Amino acid sequence: MNMLLADIDAYLLQACPPRDSILEEMESRAAADSFPIVGPLVGRLLFQLVCISGAKRILELGSGFGYSGYWFGSAAGSGGELILTDLSSRNLRDAESYFRRGGISCRTQFRVGDALRTLEQLSGPFDIIFNDVDKVRYPQVFMQASRLLKPDGLLISDNLLCQGRVLKSGADEDVRGMQEYTRLIFQNEEYVSTVIPIRDGVSVSVKRS
Repeated sequence: MNMLLADIDAYLLQACPPRDSILEEMESRAAADSFPIVGPLVGRLLFQLVCISGAKRILELGSGFGYSGYWFGSAAGSGGELILTDLSSRNLRDAESYFRRGGISCRTQFRVGDALRTLEQLSGPFDIIFNDVDKVRYPQVFMQASRLLKPDGLLISDNLLCQGRVLKSGADEDVRGMQEYTRLIFQNEEYVSTVIPIRDGVSVSVKRS
């Protein structure tokens, strides 16, 4: 769900340059299947953050069929490394196909399984960790991801606004998880964080050196 006013969102989308055919194919699939993807406005933000930071080693937690990963891989280029994770082997097979067809040249790993267990198995440091797992588990991701993120690295998370439900009392466990995650990123002195209110809210947290 987009939290921007509909006319503002439409204005920005219209202003965006056309995506390549693979991204447009993924966007059409997501619309047809009601599958949540970050969309082109957030995708461009992810691409920019890789370019600005010079990130070369990127970890995605909750990759779906590879839409956000495609933006990361495009920005990282042949010198980059991208690890994608998802519970669905089919999703990751599809992601691998999209990457191959789109000429994504970075080194890639496609890991099927639970994102938190994958975190336990990996060695850092990573330049960027992108978090898009089940919302109730965001606080656990924050604790585990910190040990794998390099100083000055970026922890990026999607859906910080939970379709506006973060404003309501008596929230469900997903929203409570997101509220706790938001508290953690703002109050932990090891990070400098902000929440960008595009689409459903994207947080960017910089780990202090």
